[in-house]
Amino acid sequence: MARALDTSPATSTRQRMAALFGRPWSGVAMLGVFYLLLVLIFSVLSPFFMTLRNMLQIGGNVAYIGLMAAAGTPLIIAGGLDLSVAAIAGLTGVVISMLYTAGIPIWIAVAIALVVAAIIGVINGLFTTRLRLNPLIVTLGMMSIISGIALVLTGGLTRPLSVPGFNWIGAGRVFGVPVPFILMMAMFLVLWVVMTRMRFGRFIYAAGGNAEAARLIGIPLEKTLISLYVISAVSGAIAGTVLGAMLGAAGPNAAGAQLLTVIAAIILGGTSLNGGRGSVWGTLVAVLILGTLNNGLTLLNVSSFWQDVTRGVVLMLAVSLDQIRTRALGE
Repeated sequence: MARALDTSPATSTRQRMAALFGRPWSGVAMLGVFYLLLVLIFSVLSPFFMTLRNMLQIGGNVAYIGLMAAAGTPLIIAGGLDLSVAAIAGLTGVVISMLYTAGIPIWIAVAIALVVAAIIGVINGLFTTRLRLNPLIVTLGMMSIISGIALVLTGGLTRPLSVPGFNWIGAGRVFGVPVPFILMMAMFLVLWVVMTRMRFGRFIYAAGGNAEAARLIGIPLEKTLISLYVISAVSGAIAGTVLGAMLGAAGPNAAGAQLLTVIAAIILGGTSLNGGRGSVWGTLVAVLILGTLNNGLTLLNVSSFWQDVTRGVVLMLAVSLDQIRTRALGE
């Protein structure tokens, strides 16, 4: 006897949501619409918002956040998590400043800082793969260690990092476009190519979608995850370099306050905390949304305390949206 089809309203709603969230680029398209709506609202509320100078400033200001969020996206898709990336950004500026003060050429100092970050990434990767420790605990502990080292090295003080040529990568422009924004877009483009056009990208989605099945078909899960932790750590170092060049100074906690923004951008952009799903372009739009929100509230003279509240609300909404997507897709 044929089984009757379930045509209840709840089932129909789930089917419609699954069809909506399951379509390629649907999440990015919805974020794009929301971003345009946000731009329209701030354009009406502030006469200073919709100007070329302000829009370029938004792009430049969010660049170091975007650099960290871009590399964090494939890591979370693969089932990992890196809470130490913002602390690495702060340590990077400190290391560059100290080495330069000691007489080491600035670009050699930058290279050494990138190597230090890569080593940190390897440690994070080994602890989470070989020892099978929870990535949240591992990277949270690493964040504490790195922040403590940066504070010890500086005594909690900001160090000068004003070097002609070096500061150009933080404050310079190419045809009017901020260099940090160009670097961020280059990072997103490279990662998009890797994730969609290379075998390594298939490894990333397979690792997050079903790790056991991926292992059985011969995908090198450990190497994949360790590589992603290294990429995440190096992106933190690049972000710290850009931020130090932008500010002309290096603080031990220069980027620490932006960790929640980085995570919120990744999740808001459609990357699932359960792994296996997400895109760098969704993260990019989410980064622009958060940067625009911060810029617009500042132009409207909203207190920075309320801006912190707003970021927390956005993070909670992002996680809630991720759970809605997951249930809609039946994952």
